[in-house]
Amino acid sequence: MADLRLEELSAKNVEAANNLTLKPGQEQFIAPVSYAMADPFITPGTSWSRVVVDENDTVLGFIMAVFDPEAVEEEFRSCIWRMNVSAESQGAGVGRFAVEETAAEARRRGFERLTVLWEPGEPGPEEFFLRVGFAVVGESQYGEKIGAITL
Repeated sequence: MADLRLEELSAKNVEAANNLTLKPGQEQFIAPVSYAMADPFITPGTSWSRVVVDENDTVLGFIMAVFDPEAVEEEFRSCIWRMNVSAESQGAGVGRFAVEETAAEARRRGFERLTVLWEPGEPGPEEFFLRVGFAVVGESQYGEKIGAITL
């Protein structure tokens, strides 16, 4: 896909982000995007929520990261917290773009590693995260896989 860009999640685009359609069965792997709206007020300065839009300003995806160098657990210092891409846009580079831009933001903030946690299962995001360069480095106490990429 050409001409993709990130925009900050806002009142202008949150409805479109919430209405992203997913492939059947993927709903179990994400939380509603609107939850991200409250997070900056809970943890000021650590949340980074963006939508991926195309040249027509159509929202194609959503990504939320947390950048918190003071986080007790290392996997939460520079971490993709939530991500989803519309069913129609999956496989077209939207997710890769979102991850690459998030990694670039993490580098700008001085982080050397970006992590992501996911629940294993079909049709979950594991294949995608491995394809874009994450390697499984552990497991959370809840059985989620922890992936990391060196920046």
